Amino acid sequence: MTTLSCTSPIDGSVFATRETLGPDAARAAVAETRAAQADWAARPLQERIDLVMAGVAAVGAMNDEIVPELAHMMGRPVRYGGEFGGFNERASYMAEIAAQALADTEVSDDAAFRRYIRRVPQGVVFVVAPWNYPYMTAINTVAPALIAGNAVVLKHATQTLLVGERMARAFHAAGVPEAVFRNVFLTHDTTSALIAEGAFDFVNFTGSVGGGQAMERAAAGTFTGLGLELGGKDPGYVMEDADLDAAVDTLIDGAMFNSGQCCCGIERIYVHQSLYDAFVEKAVALVRGYRLGNPLDPETTLGPMAHARFAAEVRAQIAEALEMGATAHIETFAQDDGGCYLTPQILTNVTHDMRVMRDESFGPVVGIMPVRDDAEAIELMNDSPFGLTASLWTSDIDRAAQVGDAIETGTVFMNRADYLDPGLCWTGCKQTGRGGALSVIGYHTLTRPKSYHLKKVTT
Repeated sequence: MTTLSCTSPIDGSVFATRETLGPDAARAAVAETRAAQADWAARPLQERIDLVMAGVAAVGAMNDEIVPELAHMMGRPVRYGGEFGGFNERASYMAEIAAQALADTEVSDDAAFRRYIRRVPQGVVFVVAPWNYPYMTAINTVAPALIAGNAVVLKHATQTLLVGERMARAFHAAGVPEAVFRNVFLTHDTTSALIAEGAFDFVNFTGSVGGGQAMERAAAGTFTGLGLELGGKDPGYVMEDADLDAAVDTLIDGAMFNSGQCCCGIERIYVHQSLYDAFVEKAVALVRGYRLGNPLDPETTLGPMAHARFAAEVRAQIAEALEMGATAHIETFAQDDGGCYLTPQILTNVTHDMRVMRDESFGPVVGIMPVRDDAEAIELMNDSPFGLTASLWTSDIDRAAQVGDAIETGTVFMNRADYLDPGLCWTGCKQTGRGGALSVIGYHTLTRPKSYHLKKVTT
């Protein structure tokens, strides 16, 4: 066994530890889950929906404990109230559409044949969830997977070590069998071994590009389905007819909220040259008003980054950009300790030769560049190995759709950013990954089609 430790970014203390399962114990646990899956799938759909939603409500009942616990584990300020709003919204939507999304596709039913396609569960779904939005990212797969009749094994990031335990406790108390929804603590080696042995029928991973590559290597030759949401470098583009104040407020919040640690956070902004100076001025004034500090303090608006090594990467990208000629607009905050507590930064005079405009930063920094027109903005937005979301700001919906058609991305936003709509497929392209979560497509991902061609006996 190996001991996993969550080090709190608040003060560097060890907040929680857990022992991992050894390889044999992990295999036995997954085998028990596989054995329980068929009985779960045989239950009526509405019964599964009701049990899952009862589990969701039980998580909500824990929210007063969850919010400070998250602050201790990954640094999000308590003033923002946790994740239950999005957690509940996503699960509720998937419950609402389940009957329609999982309904048989009727092809024909005549005197000679009945033909239809049925969606059947994949089997055992392995969810490897990240630390930045640990409840919301997990529920994206956990809720529809269970509703569709799968059994679920959940493994959470070490930084948010207690989240999976809480989710499992809530769902078990609501009546979901323990074997059907299982939280596990595993080493990377045991995780890879289980995947390589074909222990799971589908694996959903949210994390780094390197982590996704490790998942693909482990699954090679097993034909295990993979859903991968990996890195991002999401752009915002402010056109000359945009609502400037709304664009500043939303894009800068999208860049800085959660200390910039958002899957679809804004990491680079392109502004039409006619609005550029005004945009930068307003953005700088907004960020200078942030309060960096202890996330347990309700007055704090920007907490520490989740780990010192994450903050070190952001500092390195900023330093390299400054050496290459970029301009930093935010003076170092007094609370910046050189570790997890990091001054938010706005950079101008940036180029795509700089890592801060090319590599994922995943921190409170954003580069802003002026552009002449849509063509230049499209070229710059597509000049990235990633493609998760893009945020377009204009009063012309047809123009936004046309620009959106030209962008290599998974989601196109107009006049908003950094939001996951459960009615739409959550997906990416290029190194951001593959597959789709939520929406009807999320159910298609978590099930497989099974065709029925039934010849009737006629006399």
